[in-house]
Amino acid sequence: MGARNSVASERSRLLTPGETDRTTKSLSGPDSANSKDASLVSEFEDQVSVPEDTSQIFSFRKLWAFTGPGFLMSIAYLDPGNIESDLQAGAIAKFKLLWVLLWATVVGLLLQMLAARLGVVTGMHLAEVCKEKYPKVPHIILWLMVEVAIIGSDMQEVIGSSIALNLLSAGWIPVWGGVLITMADTFSFLFLDNFGLRKLEAFFALLITIMAVTFGYEYVVVRPDQVEVLKGIFVPSCQDCGTPELLQAVGVVGAIIMPHNIYLHSALVKSRQIDRSKKEEVKEANKYNFIESAIALFISFIINVFIMSVFAEAFYKRTNMEVNAVCNKSGSPYTDLFPENNSTLEVDMYTGGIVLGCFFGAATLYIWAVGLLAAGQSSTMTGTYAGQFVMEGFLSMPVSRFKRVLLTRSIAIIPTFAVAFIFIKDLKYLTGMNDLLNVVQSLQLPFALFPVITFTSLPSIMGDFANGIVWKIGGMVVTLGICGINMYFVVTYVTTQEAVWLYVLVAILSVFYLFFVFYLALICLIALGVSCLEFHRQEGNGPSLLIQEGS
Repeated sequence: MGARNSVASERSRLLTPGETDRTTKSLSGPDSANSKDASLVSEFEDQVSVPEDTSQIFSFRKLWAFTGPGFLMSIAYLDPGNIESDLQAGAIAKFKLLWVLLWATVVGLLLQMLAARLGVVTGMHLAEVCKEKYPKVPHIILWLMVEVAIIGSDMQEVIGSSIALNLLSAGWIPVWGGVLITMADTFSFLFLDNFGLRKLEAFFALLITIMAVTFGYEYVVVRPDQVEVLKGIFVPSCQDCGTPELLQAVGVVGAIIMPHNIYLHSALVKSRQIDRSKKEEVKEANKYNFIESAIALFISFIINVFIMSVFAEAFYKRTNMEVNAVCNKSGSPYTDLFPENNSTLEVDMYTGGIVLGCFFGAATLYIWAVGLLAAGQSSTMTGTYAGQFVMEGFLSMPVSRFKRVLLTRSIAIIPTFAVAFIFIKDLKYLTGMNDLLNVVQSLQLPFALFPVITFTSLPSIMGDFANGIVWKIGGMVVTLGICGINMYFVVTYVTTQEAVWLYVLVAILSVFYLFFVFYLALICLIALGVSCLEFHRQEGNGPSLLIQEGS
């Protein structure tokens, strides 16, 4: 009790990670977190109960009880941004980047599991921990950055859904009209939340099934070379690759690992009832969450393989003239989209569906649109959940899902609607907006990865479940690697725009951006045990910054 009282008296002080570890090392993560649960209002009114028997090594009943959060999380790996990245990678690099997709998914799984462990062990999701542990200004900046990522993702989902509605209606619903419909139908889907968590999870599973069936149908119809597909997945090489292929590889990584999804997963796992005072239950919850997430991401990986392989087989190095001729022969009304020249075909979510229809029949066009609509709608709903958790966690301010959707949807709708309406006959501008949004998402990644590695490495937060040396080194290497890859992608994108004002704006913002990323990286390194970087406190000189024990 004496150790606990001394910790309580220190909670209002700013502490470095090293000092935090020394003052709280007697506390295990589950015990301290369990005491917090009583004061927290859970976001989930109907938590799912878990069978209590811990004697079995593996139980399908328990796996079923934990099934749900991982599949909701995996939807971010199937959103319209990922679909566009997949089809472009296939059309530009054929099967050469399938192995990049595989390893990006594996890395994504490991990062998602850090987020899930944080939620399971502490009973708090990542936004709540950031609010409690970072000083006020840094955690407010973090909140703003994550909000930018969520809004950017929301815009991509609006673009994907509106394009799907345009294709399904054979052009009768203009893309700008699809933007407005997408805003409206999102509210109608929110009523599903009133039917209980398990029914909502079942609905998401239905949408994933629709994606698997529709994109799987395209795969069967196109019949990619199976040997080349397997070689592309398991042989990491990219013979004769140039800058376009490299940029697509970077784009695949950036599209797979989404910053707001890290925050979302750490909250979703709290929907399962576990006793955090019992170490075995926490350990078991981590095990089943890992298994469920691995299954969910394996399914998402297969769906992404379907998309990339279809476009690799059918449209690699196709010319506009070839496509124009085939579309003319099939009687497609979209022939004028493909000029009669020998330039290489450029595909996106819109033209991708059209060329599928030209080459493989009208059914493939409509089935493609159904899959795209399912991707847009499912990712819209998970984005809504992520937004609510982030806002409640960072601001300690409960916001109804209706108000939350109204706010973010409005911000996402206005620029998307404007572009779709102004350039109604040329959707390449909408695709250009999608590329820009991928850049925005890439920039936000450090604001999820550094915090999750920092907090899962601190024994004062995770107790016996803190990251070991392998997780610490591996996590930091992966984070720095992903940040470096995405910064390359951003720099390359900016330099291709040939706009002086953009260079000046980026230069100014980069100073503030890099300073804050450096701040987060410094804290992370100290949490990982690089003590030579630690700021030391001298008596009477006040706190040294970095991490604080929340009140």
